[in-house]
Amino acid sequence: MKNIDPELKYCPQCGDEYRAEIDRCAVCAVTLLDGKKLLELQGQEAEKKSERRLPLSQNDELVSIRKGSMVEMRHLQALLEREGIPSLVVNEEASCRSGCCGGPSLTLQVRAADLEDVQAFLVQDHIRSTALHDHDIATAGAVFDTAAEIAVCPACGCSFPTSQNSCPDCGLCFA
Repeated sequence: MKNIDPELKYCPQCGDEYRAEIDRCAVCAVTLLDGKKLLELQGQEAEKKSERRLPLSQNDELVSIRKGSMVEMRHLQALLEREGIPSLVVNEEASCRSGCCGGPSLTLQVRAADLEDVQAFLVQDHIRSTALHDHDIATAGAVFDTAAEIAVCPACGCSFPTSQNSCPDCGLCFA
């Protein structure tokens, strides 16, 4: 975020700045934080990150968070490093070593104490990388019920008669 003015309010999600008398973000519809509170939270986060930068040790309890190729795990490890979260890439499986199996599947591990922060980071990274921050997922669990008269598309939220087997708005096919 930019310079924080303790007299103003800020959206904790998008970072937009508001006058002191405004209580909700116009874009995200969440309660705003006053500048003093935001500065305090940023200070706590910075302190937490500085404590976290210590390298992993043999005494740390590690948890596996993801498996994948060397390229994928190294990329994720670099992203976590930028957030100040140390991680370890390990090969927990025996591989054929000849390369015919597509290479070894590696596992990325983090401290158990950092797991909550890692999960929050992965959610934000997924939202950022898929551009889902503007996507309404309220209808994502909708089911196409042929017995109903009207269906709701789980992809776009459009309502349409079940006599059609595809969404007229986005084209998702239900046949």
